[in-house]
Amino acid sequence: MSDATLHNASQDPDDFAVSIADSVESFIVAVTEVAKGDEPDSAVPFLLLEVSQLLLTGGRLGAHEDIVPVERYEPDSGPEPDVDELRERFAELLDPVDVYSEVFDPYVPRSEPVPCRISDDLADIITDLRHGLAHYRAGRVVEALWWWQFSYLTNWGPTASAALRALQSLVAHVRLDQPLDALDGLDTDSGFSDGDEERLAEEAGKVMAAEIAAPLGLREG
Repeated sequence: MSDATLHNASQDPDDFAVSIADSVESFIVAVTEVAKGDEPDSAVPFLLLEVSQLLLTGGRLGAHEDIVPVERYEPDSGPEPDVDELRERFAELLDPVDVYSEVFDPYVPRSEPVPCRISDDLADIITDLRHGLAHYRAGRVVEALWWWQFSYLTNWGPTASAALRALQSLVAHVRLDQPLDALDGLDTDSGFSDGDEERLAEEAGKVMAAEIAAPLGLREG
């Protein structure tokens, strides 16, 4: 079914809902497996693929006509699962290339880059997706689609797009043999001295070579 015709009322909305739900659940399962750290060497390339595929799902939601929930107020979907452990696992797995620079809104004039973490991004994305999945599993299909569409436009879509750029950049640095020059001001917790920045840049290059080069079939320099 072409995404360009998703607004066609003659098409079965259940087909669209099932496709979106399958994609959401597949992303959650796959990324949760990556967080276990069983295959750290392939973590970054695998995350690149998973986030790319999720954003295709998000694009379908964004291109769809506005989905209107059945009820005026959102039904309670139950307690939100804790994602702190997942966040911490990714922070450890991706250290020290976890922190990157991002412009929050490219259409705001003179926007200043802000430091972000891939680990935070993945945890936030999964939180949004799980919330909608709880509605879907409870039989509130329209509510689930509304939530996934709304949160794609307001939160997990921009977050996933930012994380994808960071992941793509990491892979590109390795494939093009371009080591990271410096991590100027990218720490989200505290400032670094020049010596610390040089050390982190060197460590980042080593991590990239160890985790990404081998899975991509590249030789370590």
